[in-house]
Amino acid sequence: MSLNVIILAAGQGKRMNSKLPKVLQPIAGMPMLGHVVEAGRALSAERMVVVYGHGGEQVKAAFARQPDIRWAHQAEQLGTGHAVAQALPDCSEGVALILYGDCPLITASTLQTLLAAAGDNKLAVLTAVMDNPTGYGRMVRDSAGQIVRIVEQKDASDAEKAIREINTGFIAAPLTYLREWLPRLKNANAQGEYYLTDVIAMAVENGVAVTGVIAADVWEPAGVNDKRQLAELERVYQRRQADKLLAGGVTLLDPSRFDLRGTVEHGQDVEIDVNVILEGKIKFGNGVKIGPNVYLKNATLGDGVVVKANTVIEDSIVGAGSDLGPFARIRPDSVLGEKVHIGNFVEIKKATLGNGTKAGHLSYLGDAVIGERVNISAGVITCNYDGANKFVTTIGDDAFIGTDSQLVAPVTIADRAYIGAGSTITKDAPADALTVCRAREQKSLLGWKKPQKITKA
Repeated sequence: MSLNVIILAAGQGKRMNSKLPKVLQPIAGMPMLGHVVEAGRALSAERMVVVYGHGGEQVKAAFARQPDIRWAHQAEQLGTGHAVAQALPDCSEGVALILYGDCPLITASTLQTLLAAAGDNKLAVLTAVMDNPTGYGRMVRDSAGQIVRIVEQKDASDAEKAIREINTGFIAAPLTYLREWLPRLKNANAQGEYYLTDVIAMAVENGVAVTGVIAADVWEPAGVNDKRQLAELERVYQRRQADKLLAGGVTLLDPSRFDLRGTVEHGQDVEIDVNVILEGKIKFGNGVKIGPNVYLKNATLGDGVVVKANTVIEDSIVGAGSDLGPFARIRPDSVLGEKVHIGNFVEIKKATLGNGTKAGHLSYLGDAVIGERVNISAGVITCNYDGANKFVTTIGDDAFIGTDSQLVAPVTIADRAYIGAGSTITKDAPADALTVCRAREQKSLLGWKKPQKITKA
């Protein structure tokens, strides 16, 4: 039978004290709703319907590039049963799986187990056993251990409040049943809402088997209502990611001080120090070592790369055997060859550096094509911006750029050229020669006009 995933994401989340809708609050850099969508998408559902309400335009805009999502509007928040009813017109016949946009740790494997328990003619509900179930709906079973209903905390008797098995809200059931049951829901309860959980009693009344699947990890179905819970689930998520890396052979010097906000592909003998943040798509070769307080985003590091403390690498590639930092910054669209050395307080932006090139300290290399075995001394900068347009600096193999030199682009430094310290180079420098340019006197050019932006065709 076809699968319909319905995600309830209409809640306002007042306790978040934020202008950002609750389901857009981030876990590992991704909106909570995004994690739930990914789990549902992994099940190959025929339809995925998100029920939105508060901050709806923000929520829809955040997922505008995901055309497989259908949207159902819940104008008034009248309860979970009412929310699911809004999604039914967008569903095809088959089985419905009800998920929640503020439960970001749910996994596809657990949902698959829930679907298997429901089959094509039963109702399956995901439950959890908690030491302190306060605030949650309780699973009421008969003397034979069969689920007969769910009672919410505010409607529960003292005996029912003592039950430790709680309802998570995740339900799988045939759509034909839900289309019959949801119109019959009543709001005669302490909240004045239409509870989805009341379909459990309806199923029992109609002779439909109700089966409970107990979550192996109590954190999986956990929801978020405030920033404290958000932070709590963030750490649970990060510990999960750390455990996966540890199981794969990565050395984490302190798994509790590590954040992954994306994916990691890695070789053997990778070592990561404390307070490292990995974002986007990360790829490590064998023997990579990452120092403390490093931030990497969409970075590929070859075998044996060493990244020292407080270094930032974004959207760039670093060749095997290179070492960077401490306090280096590699900005987007940079490609470093093998055995490149980038020292402290060196900034690279949209630059290519050939094998064996070194920039030891206090330099800026932007919009540059730099050859192999080039020595960039301290204080060197490529002057790539004239106030309106960017230009490229080209440096050939085996060149030497002396301390405190400025290379005013567009300019080419030929192979084996030697630039004397303190030079301001505005013209191409020839191969196998020493080029020196040091101002002897200060001049002001009257009538000078600011450069204008070049209009591209």
